[in-house]
Amino acid sequence: MTRIVVKLGGAVARDAVSYPLALAEQGHEVCIVHGAGPQISLEMARRGIEVVFVDGRRVTTAEALAVVREVLEQVNSDLVEALGPSAVGLMGDEIGLEAEQVLELGLVGNPLPSTPLAVVEALGAGQVPVVAPLARGPLNVNADETAAMLAVGIGAERVHFVTDVPGLLIGAEIVASIHADEAEQLLASGELRGGIIPKLTAAVHAARRGVVAEIGETAVIA
Repeated sequence: MTRIVVKLGGAVARDAVSYPLALAEQGHEVCIVHGAGPQISLEMARRGIEVVFVDGRRVTTAEALAVVREVLEQVNSDLVEALGPSAVGLMGDEIGLEAEQVLELGLVGNPLPSTPLAVVEALGAGQVPVVAPLARGPLNVNADETAAMLAVGIGAERVHFVTDVPGLLIGAEIVASIHADEAEQLLASGELRGGIIPKLTAAVHAARRGVVAEIGETAVIA
């Protein structure tokens, strides 16, 4: 039996539940971390709150954090409903996810390895914990990095980032595998844009801590 963290991007979350369910049916212990980026941006725009990103990370004020929580709660609830009776919804800040605040981004944190009892107990009971990316504070935390650090904290063998792209694309080609050193060079080069930046960064952090990391069809190895 393998312990796996599956990160579902906000753009694909509800449509991608068959994958983690199949893993659970195969006997794996599955923990889901979900995003809600597109939904949060839409709701903030609807309310007239400026949306600002720095290197793919959302600058978060107290006003924005209230929207983030509200949308995450809704996405979490929708996911739990779609997954069925084995799923249990968890808000990260309420279960003790840890993060170090990044002051220049406001109420934002860099996730740290965490071992929340609620997640461990849910996995032990054969349930599928579904974790929303907030940390103690509360702080808004990137869902990709949250998945990576949660995988480290709970001793998962794998973390798989499921997104609306098939993997890391160089030109029009999907990269089958990339070493963490090469990935860091690519990140530093400035060639990448948008959501792949935090995903690849998180995958590198997980791989360097002994967790097998995959972005779609791309394996990140260390």
